Amino acid sequence: MRVARPSGGTALVAALLGFTIITVDVSAVNIALPGIRASLHGGMTGLQWVVDAYTLMFAGLMLSAGALSDRAGARRAYAWGTALFTLASLACALAPSIGALVTARVVQGGAAAILMPASLALIRQAYEDARRRARAIALWTVGGSVAMAAGPVLGGVLTETVGWRAVFFLNLPVGAAIVTLLAKVAPSPRRPAPLDVPGQVTAVLTLAGLTFAVIEGGHAGWTSTPVLLSAGVAVLSAVAFYVTEKRHRAPMVPLPMLRSRTVSVALAVGFAINVAFYGLVFMLGLYLQQARGMSALTAGLVFVPLAAIITGTNLVSPRMAERFGRRPVIVVGQLVLAAAMFVLLPLSAHTPMWLLLLMLVPTGLGGAFAIPAVTAMLMDSVPGGRVGTASGLLNAFRQTGGALAVALFGTLVVAGSGGASFSMPGMRMSLLAAGSLLCATAALAAALLPRRTS
Repeated sequence: MRVARPSGGTALVAALLGFTIITVDVSAVNIALPGIRASLHGGMTGLQWVVDAYTLMFAGLMLSAGALSDRAGARRAYAWGTALFTLASLACALAPSIGALVTARVVQGGAAAILMPASLALIRQAYEDARRRARAIALWTVGGSVAMAAGPVLGGVLTETVGWRAVFFLNLPVGAAIVTLLAKVAPSPRRPAPLDVPGQVTAVLTLAGLTFAVIEGGHAGWTSTPVLLSAGVAVLSAVAFYVTEKRHRAPMVPLPMLRSRTVSVALAVGFAINVAFYGLVFMLGLYLQQARGMSALTAGLVFVPLAAIITGTNLVSPRMAERFGRRPVIVVGQLVLAAAMFVLLPLSAHTPMWLLLLMLVPTGLGGAFAIPAVTAMLMDSVPGGRVGTASGLLNAFRQTGGALAVALFGTLVVAGSGGASFSMPGMRMSLLAAGSLLCATAALAAALLPRRTS
């Protein structure tokens, strides 16, 4: 018997839960890193890979995952991703070594890549009206943003009271809840298309080679043979990816889509915002525990005001976009986040806690203000049949930004101390780089987006 089409709320809740757990597994793990290091005896390189093994596969497989959502149907793809993510979370929780944990994180990241575009496609399917869809996307974005900001709190509480493995065990009941909700969601339409295997392989090789070069370059030396070889693999794979996508009859990244100003700006903005936010969350988790000597629980609680600010700002953002247009919201959001990076430059190990919390306020405002408008703008700029592909592309760029930020910033924050402790000069250099990038993409959005993009 055919399942009746659900209320939009059922699909939205399922999408929110999935987006929440895949985002928590980025930010909560950042606070758990010192606990993982003590338990599994890994160095900074190992900790960087615990984070980047997830985000790397998340970014690399996102491209095919978007097309998979279009081909298999959003509901079916979402169910597959949920099942795989839940099993991988169990493997993470039971990992006996850093190597085993990194391996499980690779699988978990691949599953997250399936979940992300399918969740957006579920929302697009459930809300046909553009204005209601924009508000639903804003709520979806709230879930992810709150999870990113509140994840450190959850990670700190669980790590301090139960242990870091609880961060992963928590995903099991959530996965079960998602599957239960999906049983009430109507089957999604399917768009048959051949799989672009060469494009997918070259995309993953490009990101893996680049990330390996950045992480290992800071530890083994930028001119060491493994680093040079991995950089060469990244360059050659990037060229092969371009050639493959240009010639493939059904590429996973349609190059004509990238010629759209709206699409190209959305990708650049998403990349820059994640460089700043993911990079800052990664550094703050280490700074609070290593430079200031806080416990995981106390360090996690520092993020509570940030989570509240992000939640409120996400709710306000779509209303501001409706009133003033998306371009001003996108530009202002980036400039505020850039200011947040610069405001944190004077931070030291002895900065009063009240001042640190005050300095973090612009961080909660900036990205949360811009991302809902960026996401809605991209969804409305592509045909309905390409929503999965477009959302996969946007989130691939965002996750790539996060992965490269962890790789580069992680290298910088230990470089000044010879790898033995947290380097404040390295953190300041990272903040300066992130802020400068945001200023550049804000100028790009101001120059290239049409005056009215709502």
